[in-house]
Amino acid sequence: MAAESPERSDAELVAEALKGREECFGDLVSRYQGPLVNYLYRMVRQPGEAHDLAQDVFIKIYQALDRYDPQYKFSTWLFRIAQNAAIDRIRKRRVSMVSMDRPSDDDEGPWEFAGHDPDPYRDARNRERGDAIQSAIDALPWEYRELIVMRHYGELSYEEIAQAKGMPLGTVKNKLFRGRQMLKESLADFLTD
Repeated sequence: MAAESPERSDAELVAEALKGREECFGDLVSRYQGPLVNYLYRMVRQPGEAHDLAQDVFIKIYQALDRYDPQYKFSTWLFRIAQNAAIDRIRKRRVSMVSMDRPSDDDEGPWEFAGHDPDPYRDARNRERGDAIQSAIDALPWEYRELIVMRHYGELSYEEIAQAKGMPLGTVKNKLFRGRQMLKESLADFLTD
């Protein structure tokens, strides 16, 4: 019985992709597609747009792969490019973030996932909580909202956020702490129901 080889690092996959092994870039896409789309969705607020933007980001990454510096984490580089793309897209729209409470006509609305056991009350309560949490996140000042999204939806570490934002690690931790405190205060009444 052959032992499975350990998962290759991002840097190894990049190096192989640069040698022409396109399937290695495909492995990077598979590895980061879920977290990237989730992150972009939280930024641009529309599922279809998030998927399109993720595709654009992967194209940019592929075209700039030779400029990747392996001394830094690939995920940090990827999410920094994604962050810039999302901000550019938002600026082009010249519209504030769309609330999940009132999806626009062209918005597909919030994503829903079916549970194993049907429980309409629990499902309604979970949707209500999700809407309340999303509204509270939307109400945060941009500097806190962006960090919350990067940390909890983009799944970036504190260090990756600090590097992507060009902030000291302590500043990232303090802003995330303050952002979470604002969310807790905003949701205090809702969560005690």
